Formats: sequence, C-alpha cells, structure tokens
Amino acid sequence: MSVEIAADPPDTGEADGTGESEQPASAEVLATVVAAESVLSKRFGARIRLAEPEDLGGSERSIVLRVKVAASPFSLPRTLAVKRYVRPTGAGPRDNWVREAVSYQLFTALAAEDRMCPELFAHDSGTSLLVMEDLGRAPTLAEKLHGDDARVAEGALLSWARSLGKLHASTAGREADFDALLRRLSPPRSKDPLTVDGPVAIAALPLLLQTEYGVDTPEEARAAAAQTLALLDTARHRAFSPSDSCPDNNLITNRGVRFLDFEGGCVRNMMFDAAYLTVPFPSCWCAYALPPGMTDAMLAAWRAEVRVMWPDLDDDAVLLPRLLDAQLFWVWLTTWQFLTVPDVDQLGSGGAVARPHQADVLVARWSGLAAAARRARSVPGAAAVGAHAEAVVTALTARFGERSLPLYPAFD
Repeated sequence: MSVEIAADPPDTGEADGTGESEQPASAEVLATVVAAESVLSKRFGARIRLAEPEDLGGSERSIVLRVKVAASPFSLPRTLAVKRYVRPTGAGPRDNWVREAVSYQLFTALAAEDRMCPELFAHDSGTSLLVMEDLGRAPTLAEKLHGDDARVAEGALLSWARSLGKLHASTAGREADFDALLRRLSPPRSKDPLTVDGPVAIAALPLLLQTEYGVDTPEEARAAAAQTLALLDTARHRAFSPSDSCPDNNLITNRGVRFLDFEGGCVRNMMFDAAYLTVPFPSCWCAYALPPGMTDAMLAAWRAEVRVMWPDLDDDAVLLPRLLDAQLFWVWLTTWQFLTVPDVDQLGSGGAVARPHQADVLVARWSGLAAAARRARSVPGAAAVGAHAEAVVTALTARFGERSLPLYPAFD
C-alpha cells in the first residue's frame, strides 16, 4: 500500500466558503477520527480535537487519513496521519496491525537521525489504530521512477539503497527489543511473513513447473532451493526489514528516504532485503527493469552502510553466495505465487502506477537468476541453479512468446 503523508494543512474540499465539504465523510472515516481523538487524549491526558479528515486511500484492510489538529493543549504538529484497520477480525489482519505498531514503536525509540519512518504518537489495540507523524507531500520512489528525468530517478534509487543500508545498520542487535514489544501486544502467529509461504513454495514449485510448463527440476537445483530456507533461521546478518519495500512504500523527503507500510515488518536476515537491489523489488509485480549498472551501484551504496556493522560483507565470498540464495528464494516464491494466485492485484503493492505484464516480470526474474548463478559459478549448486533457470526461461518463452521487461519510464 502506498500512503501519502503530508505536513501541509489538509485540503478541506470547501465548495462555497461555508466550511462544508463537497462530499460528507463516510461513517468509517468519522469513526476513525473519533477513535484517534480518544487515543490521543488518553495518551496525553487532555482532550485533543481533530478536524478536516482527508481520506488518503488505504486498502481493503485499512483507512488512512490526514487530519488537522484543531485543538490541543500540547505542542503537536498541525497535521497527523491516522491509520485504522477496519477489518481487524481474524489472525491475519490482527497480525498485520501488531507488526506495524511494533515496528513504529521500535523506530520511535531510536534517535531522530536513525528514525527511518514516521514517528508514532499513539496506538491502540482495541481499535487497531495508529497515529503517526505527517512527513510532508514528498514524492514516492515510484513517482520518481515513473517520471521523465533519468538523473533524478537514479539519485532516488541510490538514496533509497543507502537508506535501506542505514535502516539495517541502525537496527542491528535490536531483535530482543522488537520481540519484547511483540510480547506486549500478543505476538503474531509468525514473526516473519516469509516463513509462512516460503517453505510451501520451495516444496511445491518443482511439481508446478512440471505440470504447467513441462520443466524438470534436477535434484541439485531442488537442494539449492531448499538450502535457501536456512536464511529464515540464521542468526547472522539480522536486522529490521520493512518486508515490502516496493517503490510506492518509500517517500523521498528532504530529510532522506522514509519507509512506510510495516504490515509485514519484522527482524530477519537482511539478505532478503538486499535482493530488492538485484532482482529488483521481488515482492512487487509492478516492477520494471533498471538500466545496466544500476543494480551494482545500488548494491555498493547499501554495502557502504551495512559494512559498519558487518565488516564481513565487504568480502564477496561472504556476500555473494548469500545474495544468490535470497534471489533464488524470491524467484521461486514469486513464481509459486504466480501459478497459485494468478490475480496480479493479490500479489503485492503497486499503487496507482502502470504495471508491466506479469509474464515479462516472471521471465526477467528467471533470466536474472540465471545470470546471477553464472556470475557465482564457484558457489556449490550455482551451475545447477543457472541451468534450471535457463530451462524455465525457455519454457516461459515457448508459452508467452519472446518477452522483454521494459525499463522504468524515467530511463526509457
């Protein structure tokens, strides 16, 4: 989900100077405002009144508003962002709220220079509500990539990569803090969302590839894929992950990149995030191609930040095999999703931007995996992974025709 968070006073939508909005707020919007007033009043110990709610468009699970602070005895910002889960019943939506609330709490406790997301002012378990800082009408990374200035888009990508590395470095060693916050709000069934579908996808994909495309998966390729599951449990290189760091979930502000949407926020092996730089954006089906050399530059920017906490990642012999494992994991997982949940609207965030054809994305990911395996040919199992990836590309091409993933519009 993409969330616009702004520091400017909200647009009231007044039509005639009477102060009345052209369109009355819905019952759910009004309920969200009332709940936010109550939560803030409890938090600060005095009545706080909010006004002029602006619906920013959440999702089928949530409402996201910008509200004006109309009356407060405290020095609060002029506007705040409010997110309420409107269908919190069931373990899934409840888990999403818990992860997001805990993620924002973790960053709010950090020093301001290490806070890579909006500050959390208040939250409430009973109403599944979050009240957050308003960051300004900054463009998202997606808007930069879909703009018409290649230099600006390149700068935004490098800034995002550096910020992702800083996010990882600033949360190194904070897993115990994150777990303690989880226990206070009732931990979700799975701390890391990837542990739910990841093992299922790795086990099921070979049969799906054989059934759908007639592609056999050699035992060595199966073993390499199964080995990637070790990343889910390893104690090394662990840091906070936004879980869905797609371009529309990143604001390019004058204070740097700010990450949004932590419904899957967790602490896990950061190689799963590093693969966003090389795939790119593996959880996002609206991802286009990047120009030659861009992924290498992004990886270097990320590496410059994380090497402070993990000096061993300066060594290609340490980083590249793990990065290949993460890329292999994502390609198998998203292919399984493609074959089992073919509705692109259910496969990940995309915001309002245009999306490439799913087949283009799929072919590009398997082609990229084959290329990465060739570059890492000294890694055990890499040759089998590469040969299998090439066989899948051949089968996909036979099914869908010659495919070419277009560049992001800014680079086209």
